[in-house]
Amino acid sequence: MDIIRHYMGPKSFYKRACYIAIPLGLQQLVTSCMGIIDSLMVSWIGQVTAVGTAVQIETLCTSVSWACAAGVGIYSVQFFGAKDMLNLKRSFGLSLVLAIISGMFWFLLAAIFGKWILGFYIQDAMVIENGLLYLRIAMFSYVFLAIEFAFNIVYRNINKPRIPLIIGIMAMIINVISNYIFIFGLFGMPKMGIQGAALGTCLAHMSAVSIHFIYAYRTHQIFLGSLSEMFSFDIRFVKNIMRKTQAIIINELFFGFGSTLFIKAFGVLGTSSMDAYYVGAKISDIFYALANGFSNAVAAIVGMSLGAGNENKAKEEGNYFIGMAVCLSTVAMALIFAGSHFLVSIFHLTNSQVIEEAVLIVKVFSLRIALRFFIVIVFSSLRAGGDSKILTLLDSGLMWGVGIPLAFICVHLFQIQSIALVFLICQLEQVVRVIFGMRRYRTGVWAVNLTTSISN
Repeated sequence: MDIIRHYMGPKSFYKRACYIAIPLGLQQLVTSCMGIIDSLMVSWIGQVTAVGTAVQIETLCTSVSWACAAGVGIYSVQFFGAKDMLNLKRSFGLSLVLAIISGMFWFLLAAIFGKWILGFYIQDAMVIENGLLYLRIAMFSYVFLAIEFAFNIVYRNINKPRIPLIIGIMAMIINVISNYIFIFGLFGMPKMGIQGAALGTCLAHMSAVSIHFIYAYRTHQIFLGSLSEMFSFDIRFVKNIMRKTQAIIINELFFGFGSTLFIKAFGVLGTSSMDAYYVGAKISDIFYALANGFSNAVAAIVGMSLGAGNENKAKEEGNYFIGMAVCLSTVAMALIFAGSHFLVSIFHLTNSQVIEEAVLIVKVFSLRIALRFFIVIVFSSLRAGGDSKILTLLDSGLMWGVGIPLAFICVHLFQIQSIALVFLICQLEQVVRVIFGMRRYRTGVWAVNLTTSISN
């Protein structure tokens, strides 16, 4: 009973956690729904694999752009907790600079090497051709996508998670309407097919960023200031923040690229298997979004306690989140497993074999999501204190050391033809990550006040 009480907090804690986590989770869900909507609508025109392959570059852009925002966010949330508003403005300015750099990098990569990158993941010429049609338009959204992360993270850090949620819902509505109009050529617009899905995504992200800037300036948000306030960071300021941020960027780059290598391994099994996988992956994004919402709540709440110099309180809050993670992981796994048939039926799949594989894939994802749900919450406590180097080993290190080798061994050495079985075996990676992640968490060395390393 004493152990259970150790991981159970007071009602006030759960109210505060839910106040931050639920809007953040819903906002992440809205963002994920934009990708799900694209996949759902292109399933009506038989282009699931083409879009799924093309968005691998977007996956990398998302991972690195989030890492830039989250890395700077480690400091901005502690500045907010320490009531250091000048450095909060500087940190947001740096976050915008990094977002633009990240978005432009992935834009140029897609523009120059897009065809080669698609060919790396799959050898089907028709899929590559259609994927390029999508990519050549979607790549214009990358900078805007990166800037959205900068806004989302800073609002999370100042306890205003509802703002990105509302703007995200507006962007999703724009995405749905635009997709429907341009994919099918309604209201006198040209019938663009797969390119219409890409155009709808671009318009949604551009609109979201425009609304963010207009709202933030009109409401005088505390993270905004004059150009000199936001962009007058000296070398010491940048160096201290980038010391932690670069480790997160490297981790997310390797983790994001590693995630796409699973596509490379699974691609050998054929287009039908990939259709099943992409459907399962998009369904899982719904639950990953909720997990990320609670993960962001951990970073905000624990980070503020650390910034205020209360390391013991931060450790207590971390324990309470561990207890929440156990409950939420169990519920998520049960819901996804039980609803697998219904979730797959939402997509327009006609091949009975693909449908069967997709259902199995979703059931395997229920285990993966439960484990991932738990570990991202643990990792967020570590990240709040800047324990980023260890996180790189636990996250991308285990993916490259365990998960990716298992995928290629199953497909190429043992020649397992069921993508669901291959994916199930690969979940050993998550089990190992939970074990070592909890060991690191229990040491308590992650509870560090980072604001003391930066002065005004």
